[in-house]
Amino acid sequence: MALLLLAWIGLEEGRCSGAVVQFIFGDSLSDVGNNNYLTRSLARPALPWYGIDFGNGMPSGRFTNGRTIADIVGDTMGLPRPPAFLDPSLDDETILNKGVNYASGGGGILNQTASFFIQRYSLWKQIELFKGTQDMIRLKIGNEAADRFFKQARYVVAMGSNDYINNFLVPIYPDSWNYNGETFTNYLITTLESQLTVLHSLGVRKMTLFGLGPLGCIPLQRFLASSGQCQESTNKLALMFNSKSKNLLENLSRTLPNVTFKFGDAYSFFQKIIDRPKTYGFTNSSAPCCSTGNIRPAITCTPLSSLCKDRSKYVFWDEYHPTDKANELIANSFVKALGFGKPKKGTN
Repeated sequence: MALLLLAWIGLEEGRCSGAVVQFIFGDSLSDVGNNNYLTRSLARPALPWYGIDFGNGMPSGRFTNGRTIADIVGDTMGLPRPPAFLDPSLDDETILNKGVNYASGGGGILNQTASFFIQRYSLWKQIELFKGTQDMIRLKIGNEAADRFFKQARYVVAMGSNDYINNFLVPIYPDSWNYNGETFTNYLITTLESQLTVLHSLGVRKMTLFGLGPLGCIPLQRFLASSGQCQESTNKLALMFNSKSKNLLENLSRTLPNVTFKFGDAYSFFQKIIDRPKTYGFTNSSAPCCSTGNIRPAITCTPLSSLCKDRSKYVFWDEYHPTDKANELIANSFVKALGFGKPKKGTN
């Protein structure tokens, strides 16, 4: 009996899942359900019509009518879709076979971002949760196998939008008084550098950072502009963040050992969709498909909202987020630009 027990422990210690999985850190563009379990959060896609084109048509935890960009990129790479960290069914076996998604609507690089949503996970908090996940897996399969598992995994970081839209550009936040556009962006990049360095210390080796899209062109920003056009000052902030983020990844790739850090930039492509929607099969690139008519802006789509006649013809689902069709086009642009292919099992 003792020999059998020792043999079982040895198998568990040496075990490492053959699956290559993803760990996703992000905001509402990547959230797959975490905020729906944060019951006091004001940013929850828990009501119709979210998820109307996903699975059984019920709310999926995603802030869109269908899939997220991370869903589609992962599918293309042949990676399993990681469940939300707060999903009650999440256990160590699921983590080993599917990974984890920590993304949270309203989350930012900075802890103070979007505090008016009451509950949301910042990137620092998501990293803390990832550390807890690692402790669980180390108890399950041992340190050596866990090191291999986490080093061969793929990682996505998609943050920054809320730090501008729901922090710097909102006058109630001190950051809007204490910084200008460039100094605030430098503050974000310095914080992001610390966060990515911590992730590297935790075994993150293959990571993609998704850049920001044309934030000034989301329906909310257009609504707030007297002209109804894109707010170019906001777009310039997104471009500045992207440029500095790309430089940061290049520097980290030179200074941190054994890393493959990639920057996913879809700004120009997304802008083309917005500027020339008919070229990409859309008829509307300025208004949300799900809206409450003249009652704008609404934080989320609600049961009182009405839907556009054809969801595949709209670029934006609500005031903030793209539709499934737009997400698909953006995701495909990432895959093409970064040369993503299906990972080989058991590789480092």
